[in-house]
Amino acid sequence: MTEKRALRRIHLLSTVWFVACIGYILVSVLRDVGFNWWLIFSLSGPSALIILVLAGLYLFALYRGIGEAQQIEIEHPLTTTGYYMALYVAAPLLGGLAGTLGMVGMTEPTRFLLGVALGTLGTTFIIWVVIDPAAGMLEMLLPASRRHRLARLAQAEAERRARQEKRDRLLAEAFAREERELQQWQQELQTPARRLAALLTCDAGSVARAEQEAVDIGARAWRLGGLGCMRHLHDLTVRIHQERGSRQDAADYLSHWWDGIGDWHKPS
Repeated sequence: MTEKRALRRIHLLSTVWFVACIGYILVSVLRDVGFNWWLIFSLSGPSALIILVLAGLYLFALYRGIGEAQQIEIEHPLTTTGYYMALYVAAPLLGGLAGTLGMVGMTEPTRFLLGVALGTLGTTFIIWVVIDPAAGMLEMLLPASRRHRLARLAQAEAERRARQEKRDRLLAEAFAREERELQQWQQELQTPARRLAALLTCDAGSVARAEQEAVDIGARAWRLGGLGCMRHLHDLTVRIHQERGSRQDAADYLSHWWDGIGDWHKPS
């Protein structure tokens, strides 16, 4: 834990130093080509914001890598060591040191600072862009790394297939269960559906009694299979009602009579 915290602090310091060196190089180049200070300062705000956003994203990615140990030591026996990670995160600082040593004897301050900044940029580029990818490729060529990677990928593929098979099995069981429920409802709801179809054709004086009986039938359907059973009974009743040649809009009485039973709600 202490090592990871130290690496994070070193990398934060290195990133700040790297951004400062890049900014100094940009300012020096703009001054050399004749840009005035007012133009440089006008560009510094948006440029600083972009640099800070990119640096923040990179720090977040590296912190996740260090904190969660995403690399596998067997496949990366070199780049996962503490010494290598220290070299990697301290690359800008080492570059600044190398640039300082290379500019020993330089008396002009601006050229001295430019040399230090260029040393930081060059060293960081070599370590981060050249050495690190090359070390990773060489690690993957090791027999132990290749065997472990192939075994890891095979295990991941097997786990993926197992999850897919489990999902397919659960889906098939759900479809089978739904089919059994539909068959059961089809048998048990024939008589209630016919009775409901008959209640829909009652005269005006029997509406209250018909509504009460329809509510009782809807409540039993709810207890049998919930909202799905009630919908099935409703559709079955509507079909029987239409087959008898009755008015189609009369079937909508069911939706109003069943309002409040379980999750059933009448249409707006």
